[in-house]
Amino acid sequence: MTDGAGSATSRPRLSVEPEGSVVASTKTVDPIELSSRLIDTGVADERIVRVDNALSEIDDNVAVIEAFSNMVAFGTDDGLVCFDASGPLSGAAVVESLRGWSADRINTLLYTHGHIDHVGGSGALAADAAARGQPAPQVVGHDNVIPRFERYNATNGYNLIINRRQFAGLPPNHPAQGASLRHRGVGITSDEPRFLPADALWPTRTYSSSDSLSVGGLDFELHHDKGETDDHTWAWVPSHRAICAGDLVVWVFPNAGNPQKVQRYPLEWARALRSMDALEPELLIPAHGPPVRGRERIATVLLTRAEALESLVSQTIDLMNEGASLDEILQSVRLPAEWLERPWMRPIYDEPEFVIRNIWRLYGGWWDLDPAYLKPSPKAALADELVRLGGGAEVFAQRAQELVEAGDLKLACHLIELAVGADPSSASLHGVRAEIYEARRAAEQSLMSTSIFSAAAAESREIAESD
Repeated sequence: MTDGAGSATSRPRLSVEPEGSVVASTKTVDPIELSSRLIDTGVADERIVRVDNALSEIDDNVAVIEAFSNMVAFGTDDGLVCFDASGPLSGAAVVESLRGWSADRINTLLYTHGHIDHVGGSGALAADAAARGQPAPQVVGHDNVIPRFERYNATNGYNLIINRRQFAGLPPNHPAQGASLRHRGVGITSDEPRFLPADALWPTRTYSSSDSLSVGGLDFELHHDKGETDDHTWAWVPSHRAICAGDLVVWVFPNAGNPQKVQRYPLEWARALRSMDALEPELLIPAHGPPVRGRERIATVLLTRAEALESLVSQTIDLMNEGASLDEILQSVRLPAEWLERPWMRPIYDEPEFVIRNIWRLYGGWWDLDPAYLKPSPKAALADELVRLGGGAEVFAQRAQELVEAGDLKLACHLIELAVGADPSSASLHGVRAEIYEARRAAEQSLMSTSIFSAAAAESREIAESD
């Protein structure tokens, strides 16, 4: 095996901006050096999540390939044990980087969970094994990975739409479809008609709460905890005092509120982080962003993330118990601003407001306590009535533009939605709507927000320019 860290030199590293664009700039090549500085200084002075598929050896016979979703590889006396396979468009590049480090067969592929950016590249691993005349790896995952795959197939079209919107900022049926991210080199989405690739490897061995795995003299202890998903696995590797955390640890605020995805579990997530810390690890390997070395640094990352999730849950439930509505809770629950400035806690992917909504859904259901919205009138009917009372759609659009100038983008969006809802074929109204959502996008930080606002702007821009 070659030493990926030793062979690396200062060079441009491809990375993902908060809004999802890709930039190339001089980077700290050694990922451990990068994470150590970021944690010690508390300053994010360069891009953190690199997506150039570069491999670094971070311990004896342990390598990480930094992709949109990292692959982690352990060398053993009986082949490699790999955690995750990256996404469908990055899988082949990840395999190429892996093969520059080791030609050993992949004995086991372990899924930390079933998200596409973690399993979609598995077909490239199978193709590599076949080309080398090696058997396909055994695939290990939690019991719920298989039902997840089945759900992906059942909701194939919906998931394709979500990915185009979330990662490319495109509305449904936009002609560019996945091209935006392909051109950026990230490899999250594509024009393929299947969300779960046909060549994705399904688990051949599953477990329910915990499991142990021994390959070539190296032991892995597998643990199941809910968090971002209900099928998550994190692993303790005693001989390296290492934790493979999957998406339970990533270098952004915990993705516990994604507005377009199924239920997340913030309190269980926090408990998992505290369980990891109790093992006193010396090496923490996340699925997105650089690995962390050192007991104190790891404790800092794990426990601050746990504390933030616990705070959101406790604040939200306390207000629910007092009878507060969802709107009242959203206006009241806050985290200290300095918590969100930590390099591993920045809300540039998900954000606390969305986590609050997910907590409400988990503990209280979907109704927000507004009786008018229990069984509401059609949106178009409401828009027609309000716009008629207010003097017409153009009046609403003009006021929305004034609100943008005044800095109240939230209220401006409500008014332009009413205007367009009352006159959905108006090219001029859609032109205003596109401008408002472009401004809204520019004012936001998280990918969840910017992508949805980008999709809204693109939808209206297309209508406005087709007139």
